Amino acid sequence: MDKSQKTLIAHRGESFDAPENTLASINLAWERGAKSVEIDVHLTKDKQIVVIHDNNTLRVSGIKKIIKNSTLDELKLLDIGSFKGEQWKNERIPTLTEVLRTVPEHGKLIIEIKSKELILLNKLKYELSVSGLKFFQIMMIDFDLKTLAKAKQLIPNYKMLWLMSLDYFWPWWLYSVSQRKLIQKLELFNLDGVDVWAGKLLTKAFIQNLKDAGFLIYTWTVDDPEQARTLLDFGIDGITTNRASWMANQLK
Repeated sequence: MDKSQKTLIAHRGESFDAPENTLASINLAWERGAKSVEIDVHLTKDKQIVVIHDNNTLRVSGIKKIIKNSTLDELKLLDIGSFKGEQWKNERIPTLTEVLRTVPEHGKLIIEIKSKELILLNKLKYELSVSGLKFFQIMMIDFDLKTLAKAKQLIPNYKMLWLMSLDYFWPWWLYSVSQRKLIQKLELFNLDGVDVWAGKLLTKAFIQNLKDAGFLIYTWTVDDPEQARTLLDFGIDGITTNRASWMANQLK
């Protein structure tokens, strides 16, 4: 298998072509040969884990419902496919359980935790335990270090990466990061690495320092093949992209 194919992660499924975080988008990614798919999860009012990026449904459905204040039944009424095109009409917000059932034998699902509630972590632990998937088939990522640390304590057999924006919001020359302190935090909370914005701060030295310390380093979100090639040459472990199938063909 080509190294680039193993490295690429389908961001919310094949989200360039299909409505993000839907079963259509996720299954399309698997069908096109993706080895890893990234999704986002929130907790509903009735304590169900659903797959959606935003904390509300306005952007993908045209109707604003706050996820944590809505029941699963209420959310399932919404069409979240039509915004991407008529052919995707009537796609619904999937549950995590529904998405777990799509993962092929050697596929990997990367779950971004969007809620801080402990009950989500407990629910997540249960759903993963009954999914039949192996530990290597699941990875978790989160911007909130405290939540990720709790998850690692609760379900330590899964790899977990700390999401970091780096210079996503600020010009790179205004942002600095101490890799020594970063590595110390990863060690303190027993985390497995980081998943960082693919900006100017993601240099060859940055990647090598993390790898030399024994940590994984993934990046988001790369849709330019030349940038992806450079990062692969630098030794990046994972590249999240909106166009996983297209990117894989470009990198061959």
